[in-house]
Amino acid sequence: MGKISIDTPLAELTLRRYEKPNLTGRDLVRRICLSLGLLQPGDSRDVIVDILLVLLKARQRKEELHSEEIKNHVMDMRKSAQLPMLGIAASNVRRQLKRLKDLHLIETNANLYRISEFAPLAELFDEKIEKFLLRSIVSRVKEYLKAVDTEFSNN
Repeated sequence: MGKISIDTPLAELTLRRYEKPNLTGRDLVRRICLSLGLLQPGDSRDVIVDILLVLLKARQRKEELHSEEIKNHVMDMRKSAQLPMLGIAASNVRRQLKRLKDLHLIETNANLYRISEFAPLAELFDEKIEKFLLRSIVSRVKEYLKAVDTEFSNN
């Protein structure tokens, strides 16, 4: 049996296609999280939705937030929406922020978080995910497909 570390991906991307957007507010941000693989369909632990929503609202004000501030805003939002206080521990908020950072949607400077360069998400998706992350993943998958075809060819 091989080493488990060999099977650890260098990069991973999940994308889902939904019907055209006709939602607003938190529901729209939830659909973005589902579309980008940040949230699984049917998952009730959806604090990442509120984290991204807080950061989007901060982008409107060109404001950078500390993780503790993000947590407090998330708690306020969930309380006013009468949502359960699940996943709001500081450690989980930081973990979710890392997931957003790994997708290049947010950046940090001196422990302050913001939407990368305060840019539109569509622009970030185009530049960081589609042109960089997706291309590198597709390229590597093609290398594996060629290697399999070479090893298992009729020659």
